[in-house]
Amino acid sequence: MHDSDQTTYKEPVVLTRRGMARGFMKCIPLGLGVFAYGLVFGVLAVQAGMSPLQAQIMSLTVFAGASQLMALELWSAHLPVLAITATTLAVNLRHLLMGAAMRDWLVRLPPSRSYLSVFFMTDESWALSVREMAEGKKDAGFLLGAGLCIYMFWNASTGVGATMSSLVDRYFADPAVLGLDFAFTAVFIALLIFFWRGRSQIPVWLVAGAVAWIAFMLFPGKWYIILGGLAGGIVGALRDA
Repeated sequence: MHDSDQTTYKEPVVLTRRGMARGFMKCIPLGLGVFAYGLVFGVLAVQAGMSPLQAQIMSLTVFAGASQLMALELWSAHLPVLAITATTLAVNLRHLLMGAAMRDWLVRLPPSRSYLSVFFMTDESWALSVREMAEGKKDAGFLLGAGLCIYMFWNASTGVGATMSSLVDRYFADPAVLGLDFAFTAVFIALLIFFWRGRSQIPVWLVAGAVAWIAFMLFPGKWYIILGGLAGGIVGALRDA
């Protein structure tokens, strides 16, 4: 361990209710965006053959929007369990990088609190928390609170979409009719704003985007996510070395 790391780890990290409340409140605007495509998931899940209860249980236990939406594409009477598992793994490999980025908080919490926080960690709560951590804040409750906010919006919207499916089916048969197909993209574009720290980041973003695009063209599945993230991370590390 480097001396700089030893200095960093001497500083205590806490997980307080105040931090959780702050994270929850900060994440509400992003939660509203999550609510939009949560509605879409609820409706599409019923259209794919799930009952509203099954759709709700999936959101409560899996809690991974992109993976759940992709699983619906494979949903059938004879479930391709291995294909769904492999696809979900590929889509969520990015969480390896996200968890590593949060290590300054997570390694200094009791394991039970760290694993609980990681379960509720989403792209949205992670993005807000990384910025919080970069500002020197030491309350890891922010990550958990922000994650709980997304969890609430995601499950509430799943329930509404699934139970109202028959009534709104004509609108949601094609989410593009109401522009909801763009909600997922819009949330991620909003997240980029939190990471903008100046023009020095442009090369990192360009390399990550270029590698992701090349991987998208060459490889099946969602490997472009992890490859683009790794390329951007390497360029960022070399830049800061």
